[in-house]
Amino acid sequence: MASNLLKNIVKLDTRVSVSHNVCLPIRCLSTASPRVKDKTGKNIVFVDGVRTPFLLSGTDYASLMPHQLAKEALIGLMRKTNVPREVVDYIVYGTVIQEVKTSNIGREAALAAGFPYSVPAHTVTMACISSNQGITTGIGLIAAGAYDVIVAGGVEFMSDVPIRHSRKMRSLLLRANKAKTPLDKLKLLSTFRPDFLMPELPAVAEFSSGETMGFSADRLAASFKVSREEQDQYAVRSHTMAQEAQDKGYLTDIVPFRLPNSSKVIEKDNGIRVSPIDKLAKLKAAFVKPHGTVTAANSSFLTDGASACLIMTEEKAKQLGLKPKLYLRDFTYVSQDPIDQLLLGPTYATPKVLEKAGLSVNDIDVWEVHEAFAGQILANLKAMDSDWFAQKYMNRKSKVGIPDLAKWNKWGGSLSIGHPFAATGVRLTVHTANRLVREDGQFGLIAACAAGGQGVGMIVERHPDATAL
Repeated sequence: MASNLLKNIVKLDTRVSVSHNVCLPIRCLSTASPRVKDKTGKNIVFVDGVRTPFLLSGTDYASLMPHQLAKEALIGLMRKTNVPREVVDYIVYGTVIQEVKTSNIGREAALAAGFPYSVPAHTVTMACISSNQGITTGIGLIAAGAYDVIVAGGVEFMSDVPIRHSRKMRSLLLRANKAKTPLDKLKLLSTFRPDFLMPELPAVAEFSSGETMGFSADRLAASFKVSREEQDQYAVRSHTMAQEAQDKGYLTDIVPFRLPNSSKVIEKDNGIRVSPIDKLAKLKAAFVKPHGTVTAANSSFLTDGASACLIMTEEKAKQLGLKPKLYLRDFTYVSQDPIDQLLLGPTYATPKVLEKAGLSVNDIDVWEVHEAFAGQILANLKAMDSDWFAQKYMNRKSKVGIPDLAKWNKWGGSLSIGHPFAATGVRLTVHTANRLVREDGQFGLIAACAAGGQGVGMIVERHPDATAL
């Protein structure tokens, strides 16, 4: 398969040098980059996006409910953009593991955030690309002429996931609720067995295969011959770059979160940990034991957090006196084998969205790709650089090509910043926007894998009025 690929990935600084087996192409900067055509006739723009700090589950957000995080993201967005809530026409919000009390969390969060009753909201779920789906659903609603101003986002709250009674116990309770006499209830009680009390816990696993994503990541890394050392080196890279971005004040998408009934204000992500490579090497395999290569340190962690963003037509933005960050140019969703290719969404989505936009790999100035696992990222890079994989699985004559890794997840990623499943898509988008400004780029590509063997690719273009604040 793709061998000898990740060599000389990039030298970060004197603290960490990442050395893989991939030969990087030399990026050719062009002063005449092609401009992507607007397909909607409306020049839909991404005005800005915000997020709460992303926190390890079970830490400072542990006593909250998910709609409270979502509420603060929505309020923070309106404050940052200075757009009145009444201007918003519609809200599309994502979540993956739902709190049963707030099943349409988009609506509940909007009401809690003070949006008018007349602003409709619905909730989407598409695993790790749920807020990408929120954004692109908003693009569709604007393109169709249904609305002008859309808020999109997502929330995930892993500190308190729904735990159900067993199916046997649920059936017993439902029948007991319908029983009309004490005798009927006693008859039902006589059918009770101790094993009815075994709870059903939610799992980060595929329903179709029953396999957890960590096992899939381990098998994928083995298939593409991604070593444990390569994965640990990539994890150090992610945390190091995230720490540098945090220290330099680049993570301006964060809105501080004051804990209810407390004076404590959360102002930054708490999962960023820069550790020596030899410390990571001592960790045991987390999934395929004892010989697997995926560990707690080279995987994304369970995270609480919420995000929100504002999209509209460029004309509407001008009317409101706003300075957008991006043009939302193109997008595509992909799906493939949910067992052997579960996490290869970026490999499949990247060439499709580039071709739709009329761009090439070398036209992209900023890459923001979701890091579910270090092994998943490195396997995708190897797949993208493999003619054999392109021909056998993607119906392509030649490989996609490997990106310029000096432009890849330069502020860290989900491995370090955190990954609240439904909130990550907005984080990827606003980081792309702010990096384009700071790095003086034109085009950004956002990509992510998701459960079910799905993925997304999005092309965005820096708006001339964009700032990184």
